[in-house]
Amino acid sequence: QVQLVESGGGLVQAGGSLRLSCAASGRTVSRYAMAWFRQAPGEERQFVAYIWQSSDSISYADSVRGRFTISRDNVKNTVYLQMVRLIPEDTAVYYCAAGLRLVSRADQYDYWGQGTQVTVSS
Repeated sequence: QVQLVESGGGLVQAGGSLRLSCAASGRTVSRYAMAWFRQAPGEERQFVAYIWQSSDSISYADSVRGRFTISRDNVKNTVYLQMVRLIPEDTAVYYCAAGLRLVSRADQYDYWGQGTQVTVSS
C-alpha cells in the first residue's frame, strides 16, 4: 500500500503562485510514477502532469504547460507541483496519484490522495 497526502492548496488571486506537495509513505515510492490530476465541480478528473521514477520523463497537459512544474524528491518521498501565473480556470481539487505506468489516464493509477482545494479568484 502507498499512502498519499496532499497539502499546499488555498485561495490565490489570478496571476499568483502556489506550490502543492504530496507526501508519500508505504512501499518504496521511488518505484512509482507520480502524477497530479485535478477535478472541478461537475467535471471529470483531468490530467495535469506526471513524472517518472528518476524524473527523466515528465509530461504536462497543454493547459498548464509553461506555467506548472512537477518535481519529486525520492529521499523525502515527496512530489511537488509548482504553479505560477494561475488563472481562474485552474480552480479545482488537485489530487496526487501513484502508479506503475507513466500515463495520463486516471484509471491507470493505483493510489490516490484525498485532494487539496485550489481556488483562483479573478
